[in-house]
Amino acid sequence: MSRLIVVTGASAGIGKATARRFAENEDKVLLIARGEQRLRQAAEEIASDVPGADIEPLALDLSDAASVEILRDRVRGTGLPVGGLLCCAGAVPPSGGEEPASVLTEFQDAYRANVLTAVVAVESLVPLMADGGGIVLYSSIAAYRGSGGTGGYGAAKAALHSYVHFLATRLGPRDINVNAIAPGYVAGTDLFGGELPAARESMLVRQTVLGRAGAPADVAGLGFYLCSPAGGYVTSQIVQVNGGAQHGV
Repeated sequence: MSRLIVVTGASAGIGKATARRFAENEDKVLLIARGEQRLRQAAEEIASDVPGADIEPLALDLSDAASVEILRDRVRGTGLPVGGLLCCAGAVPPSGGEEPASVLTEFQDAYRANVLTAVVAVESLVPLMADGGGIVLYSSIAAYRGSGGTGGYGAAKAALHSYVHFLATRLGPRDINVNAIAPGYVAGTDLFGGELPAARESMLVRQTVLGRAGAPADVAGLGFYLCSPAGGYVTSQIVQVNGGAQHGV
């Protein structure tokens, strides 16, 4: 039986790869992102690559609470309960500098893009989820070791860890498992503005024990597992996918 899978941040990178992985499994996939044109392009690409893919794009800003009813109405319209929710939406805001007002803006932007997008999606859809479903939030290695020139991004991703444990306890009686994935450096995403300086990329790769950058499919495969029957007993976990990159350096 086809499941309904909802993937946020699905227009590029890890989100698009995640949506593709579920489409390959013949699930019905609702793709959500803010930019309508890019989202439609992603949906068309998946449909072209995966014959028979059952996918629907929905352009929506999930940092806005007004999106709740739009999302619920679209899900109800499918006639299916939500079998999996994967919150891949996120962004690194520009550094706020050192002035208090600028730092405050940076943190507000980081929480809006990385925390509120997940919270709005989850709280909107939990009442519409099937018992036995799965939720995956997308964190980052930055939650453990900071995020370079910006403090808000790592702090926002760390906030998701507490939310995961809260949700896992709350939804355990419904057999809904809740986890987070914390990737390290993944090439082919928009997180760093689309392209890293060669020296920075080389440094991030050297920090891994596998000697290579991650790919969006590396993360998508774990998201698929966590929302499958095989991964159903895994809950309240923060799983790192970083090629063995070490903390701190």
